[in-house]
Amino acid sequence: MADQQPLDPAHAFAELGRIKLDETDLEGVLQQVANLARRTIAGVDEASVTLIRGRNAHTAAFTGDLALTLDERQYEEGGGPCLEAAATTAVVSVPDLTREQRWPHYTPAALKAGVRSSLSVGLPVQETVTGALNMYSTKPDAFDDEAIVLAQTFSGYAAVALANAHLYDATATLAQHMQAAMEYRAVIEQAKGVVIAERRCSPDEAFAILSKMSQDTNRKLRDVAASLVENKYRRTQP
Repeated sequence: MADQQPLDPAHAFAELGRIKLDETDLEGVLQQVANLARRTIAGVDEASVTLIRGRNAHTAAFTGDLALTLDERQYEEGGGPCLEAAATTAVVSVPDLTREQRWPHYTPAALKAGVRSSLSVGLPVQETVTGALNMYSTKPDAFDDEAIVLAQTFSGYAAVALANAHLYDATATLAQHMQAAMEYRAVIEQAKGVVIAERRCSPDEAFAILSKMSQDTNRKLRDVAASLVENKYRRTQP
């Protein structure tokens, strides 16, 4: 909780810099961001990371049920500090919820849950995705100016880590698609060879035959090719 000895910011930033994207997925990166924020920024009881793609908001990482519950309440109500921070990529500070009037539906729920102050910092992840680093405290006025400045600096490091994670994820996905395309091409070439041997036709004619089989059976060309190759293999087995 907030009473623990805060982690030295330099150590936290070093931890962010040591994240190896080839050893963890995006969720792992986000969880490290939330954990380090909770340990680094004085006054934080629980932390979370909100991601918004289009109109869909979800909590991608959280350090405790309190943060998750309050995030989801904001999504349900369509308003709250984390959503405002994500939308504006700005800092949204709530020093004392008992004096807060901006979100009449969310505020009573947060107070009932025991939260008295919060701090959300927008994270510009990429063009199609925005986010926010959210920090909650059970004490009023938990985040002074120094904490806010530290949160902004920390979020800058976090945003870089998130952007790199998205880039890595996109690159890995592209590589997977390319690998799949190469495999599909290989099986289609094998199927063409089967047709050429059986029909005594040219490669172009073999491809046309495969395409017609695909259309007639309403199956994908790669599936038709794979089935043809598999059947040929079975016929050649003793």
